[in-house]
Amino acid sequence: MKVLLVFAHPERHSLNGALRDVAVAELEALGHEVRVSDLYAEGWKSEVDRADFPSWPEGERFAAGAASKQAFAEGTLTADVKAEIEKLLWADTLILQFPLWWYTMPAILKGWVDRVFAYGFAYGVGEHSEKRWGDRFGEGTLAGRRAMLLVTAGGWEEHYSPRGINGPIEDLLFPINHGILYYPGYEVLPPHVVYRVDRFKEADFERAAEQLRERLRTLETTAPIRYRRQNFGDYLIPAMTLRPELGEPETRGFALHIDAAMAV
Repeated sequence: MKVLLVFAHPERHSLNGALRDVAVAELEALGHEVRVSDLYAEGWKSEVDRADFPSWPEGERFAAGAASKQAFAEGTLTADVKAEIEKLLWADTLILQFPLWWYTMPAILKGWVDRVFAYGFAYGVGEHSEKRWGDRFGEGTLAGRRAMLLVTAGGWEEHYSPRGINGPIEDLLFPINHGILYYPGYEVLPPHVVYRVDRFKEADFERAAEQLRERLRTLETTAPIRYRRQNFGDYLIPAMTLRPELGEPETRGFALHIDAAMAV
C-alpha cells in the first residue's frame, strides 16, 4: 500500500513529531511505501491568492474558483500544488496528522486543502443535472482510496464525548471527514485521536505509540464511516436534502448523513 502522511505541526521535536516517527516506522515495517509532506518544514504557503494562478489575466477581477478551474484545466497550477496533487494520486491512503487547535485543523493544513483540492480535481467534477449533482460525496477523483485523521488533543476524552463540554469528537471532525475527505471520494476511516497530550509522561507516550501501531496494522481492513452516498437515492436532487423517510425521526444534524443501518 502507498501512504501519504501530511504532517501539520510546527515543531519536529514534539509529541506529534514522535508519533509521526512511530507511524512511518510501523507502516514501513508492514511493507507499505510512505511519503511525508511536512508542511511547516517545507514552508507551505497557506493563502490562496493571485500568485497561485500566474495565467489569470492581469487587471481582471480575481475569482478563486474560476482561476482554479482554469489553471487546473490548462496545467498552470504552481509547482508546489502540482507536486501535492501527484502525491495524492500516487497514494492509496491519505493520513492527515495535526493537533486540534481551536476545534479544528491548524491554518497551514486548511491552506493545503484550499490550494491542493483544485477545481476540476477535487471539486467541480462530473455532471450536474436533475439526476446527479456532480461526482462527490462517495464519488469523485479520489474514489477507491482511503483516508484517516491522526489527531492530538489536550483535553480529556470525556471532554469530547456525546455529553462533553467540547461536543462529540465525531461532530468536530465531521467538516474534515465528510466535507473535505468524503467529498472527493475517499473512504473515510474513523479518526485516531490521542487525548490529554499536554500532560504526557514517558509511560503515556509508550502506551499511545503502541495504540497507534495497533491501529495502523488494521489500516487496510478497518471499516470506513458509513456516510450516505449522494447520487444513489438517499438525497433529493437538486435540493440535496435527505429523503424524509430516511433516518430516525429524532436524529438531527451530522448524524443524519451516516447510514446507521449499514454501520458496523
